[in-house]
Amino acid sequence: MTNNIILYSSNFCPYCVQAKKLLEKLNLNYQEINIQTSPEKRDEMLTKSNGKRTVPQIFVNEQHIGGFDELNKLVSTGKLASFLNK
Repeated sequence: MTNNIILYSSNFCPYCVQAKKLLEKLNLNYQEINIQTSPEKRDEMLTKSNGKRTVPQIFVNEQHIGGFDELNKLVSTGKLASFLNK
């Protein structure tokens, strides 16, 4: 079973770059949606994240993780696994 990881990003976003590097380091595939090149996706992100406007906004298997800091904390505490399919 594969994990569905969606990362909403924008251009020139250092936290987006860090989040992508961390996911790649963990060998996790993700779908990146750039809200600058696909502005129609901004409303989708706002709805799914309960109005959070900053990027990245990260979702794992439909669960909202948050941004890079939240993702990094889940990884460092070993709690990301609970969001991933076993």
